[in-house]
Amino acid sequence: MTNPRMTFSIGGETEIRRLGFGAMRITGPGVWGVPADHAEAIRVLRRLPELGVDFIDTADSYGPGVSEELIREALHPYCAGLLIATKAGLVRTGPGRWEPQGRPEHLIGQAHGSLRRLGVEQIGLWQLHRIDPAVPRDEQFGAVRHLIDTGVIRHAGLSEVCVADIKAASKHFKVATVQNRFNLGDRGSEDVLDFCTAHGIGFIPWYPLAAGELTRPGSLLDAIARRHDARVGQIALAWLLQRSPVMLPIPGTSKVAHLLDNVAARLIELSDQEFCELDRATEGRRQAL
Repeated sequence: MTNPRMTFSIGGETEIRRLGFGAMRITGPGVWGVPADHAEAIRVLRRLPELGVDFIDTADSYGPGVSEELIREALHPYCAGLLIATKAGLVRTGPGRWEPQGRPEHLIGQAHGSLRRLGVEQIGLWQLHRIDPAVPRDEQFGAVRHLIDTGVIRHAGLSEVCVADIKAASKHFKVATVQNRFNLGDRGSEDVLDFCTAHGIGFIPWYPLAAGELTRPGSLLDAIARRHDARVGQIALAWLLQRSPVMLPIPGTSKVAHLLDNVAARLIELSDQEFCELDRATEGRRQAL
């Protein structure tokens, strides 16, 4: 039986295990082009259902298109209960280059493209990758509403937003998830996380393994990791999972060995003292978004 503390219902309807997989790193360098080791990328993806991972996060811009195509190649037809989330709102002009594009017709067209690449009839969770400052915010939210109303997507979310953005979007559609950068080394979205916790909105922390200077030998994080016979990254993930019941970390990798390490983090339970020590040690990393 699945531990209820380790599951979350997206939009109050779609239950997933709280430790997912981010499919950005299965592409080429700079999140551009095909992976250096195609066979290993496919092996990583095919291990996910075996390991009980039922939530995959990707985006049309990862590759671009490559991540979604690899997911279909490896896992289609999809097993029951697998939720594949994707995003649109950033365009690519080269490796490591990202530009916002929030014109409604672009967002709608990209969502349809994701449908085809993933090979699904409906996208379980689609997120606005960025709010484009050059396009009225309500027009972008209106495009998301259109995608819901036409059945292209089931649930909708936002990425890299503040609380005011969530409230504004909620006038157009139910915000199921928010995906902001958050980790032990960067807690700038603490207020957003608290808002999501209070309102039952899934919070997807991207770049979840970063912990900065805390990873150095002899650090608090290192000491706790040795105490649990674990890696520092596993402790960072365990801390995230205990921080809030709406937290949905999506560590990504292109290697099976690293995937196994990440998934094992869900078995680690920090003591109250360990959790509080890490919380206090990173308190100064709270900054307004």
